[in-house]
Amino acid sequence: MARRNNIWANLDWFSIILYLILVFMGWINIYAAVYNEEHSSILDMTQRYGKQLIWIGAALVIGFTLIIIDSKFYVFFAYAFYAITILLLIAVLLFGTKVKGATSWFQLGGIAIQPAEFVKFTTALALSKYLSSYNFKMHRFQSLLTIGAILLLPVLLIFMQNDTGSALVISVFILVLFREGLSGSVLFLAFISALIFILTLVLSPLHTIFTLSIGALLFHYFMRQKLSESLKALGIYASLSAVFLLAGPIFKLGEQQVHLLLFASILSAIIFAIYTLRKGLYNLLIVLALYIGLVLMTFSVDYVVNNVLQPHQQSRINELLGISSDPTGVGWNVNQSKIAIGSGGFSGKGFLKGTQTKFDFVPEQSTDFIFCTVGEEWGFIGTTTVIMLFLFLLLRLLYLAERQRSTFSRVYGYSVACILFFHLVINVGMTIGLAPVIGIPLPFFSYGGSSLWSFTILLFIFLRLDASRAEKLSH
Repeated sequence: MARRNNIWANLDWFSIILYLILVFMGWINIYAAVYNEEHSSILDMTQRYGKQLIWIGAALVIGFTLIIIDSKFYVFFAYAFYAITILLLIAVLLFGTKVKGATSWFQLGGIAIQPAEFVKFTTALALSKYLSSYNFKMHRFQSLLTIGAILLLPVLLIFMQNDTGSALVISVFILVLFREGLSGSVLFLAFISALIFILTLVLSPLHTIFTLSIGALLFHYFMRQKLSESLKALGIYASLSAVFLLAGPIFKLGEQQVHLLLFASILSAIIFAIYTLRKGLYNLLIVLALYIGLVLMTFSVDYVVNNVLQPHQQSRINELLGISSDPTGVGWNVNQSKIAIGSGGFSGKGFLKGTQTKFDFVPEQSTDFIFCTVGEEWGFIGTTTVIMLFLFLLLRLLYLAERQRSTFSRVYGYSVACILFFHLVINVGMTIGLAPVIGIPLPFFSYGGSSLWSFTILLFIFLRLDASRAEKLSH
């Protein structure tokens, strides 16, 4: 009994209070988003806010149950939980219900369950288990291969369900790996790859390669922090490129010939940069391989966009980047969301007084676009309050993760923080037009049992691990 009392005393109640505040605010805003004078009771169980109240009650029971379970249970069964959710992802492909183009739901009577929501915390558990295993070393090939398998398996299965948003969430685990010793070069390379993808859509492949070459030189600086040599290499590249571009019309060179000359200028700059490292052929081959790989990626973007992405995904990306404009079609949600948030002004229109909300201008306003309800009815003050509450929770989770004595608990804690951070940034970014609409919920706010339960499980497992941080967790 004394040990159990210690668990409750050691719980981080600050995080729990923030969780309860966010859940309560989410429920109130769901009520505002779907309010109907014919169903004015906030306890009407036939409406979404009434159903959400049931999900909240179940979430509190789940949270309580997770706290009273021994923390070693999560360590011991980490791989088992991961395997179960992988099997569920396979099963939903075979027996799931198709909703809005995605085959990612199990329909059980009046309840819909989305396994992709739960795979987030099981992947975090499996990754934590592996990274905390005996004699683990990050940069061994076998280690990287295993980590890649743990992360890519759910991504592939979720992509097959046509649920891009949930699949992209897994990418945030690279930040966790970076904290655990993964080379910063990998993180930098991932950033450059994402930048190339965007630039290739906005610009021509040739202009993207110009930017790519600058990225390669920045990579050189990032590796050795020799700014003077990088600037010299950049000067060589810029000078040769300018000469070749001017020489093209003068000597009536064809486009392909100009491209080859530009490639030559880029390679000359890279070779000079590598030469300054004085490390010989090995570094030269590494950087050239990276550069050639990124060049190939540049020319493959069109294929990926046209043959891998769905038409609605292509349209959303084009709308976001300004390549095309369809304010009455694919851009409707985002445009109406921005109007709703902007119309709220500083202090908002008041509770239940949002005109954009009342006339249903914004589809999915109680789910993916719940944040625009906050903006319209509570204004800048309300949106800032919500973001600050999330920020306090994220900072608190980082603090708790860093104080863990167990590698398992630390990795899991950082996973929780990173997943919540990704959802917050992308969801808010969607509503204000700074991120593509990929259909991921705002944690603790958006309507839905699967979402609320998965985030509750994600958070409360970590709070239970933190409460027993003085114990030794066997792996």
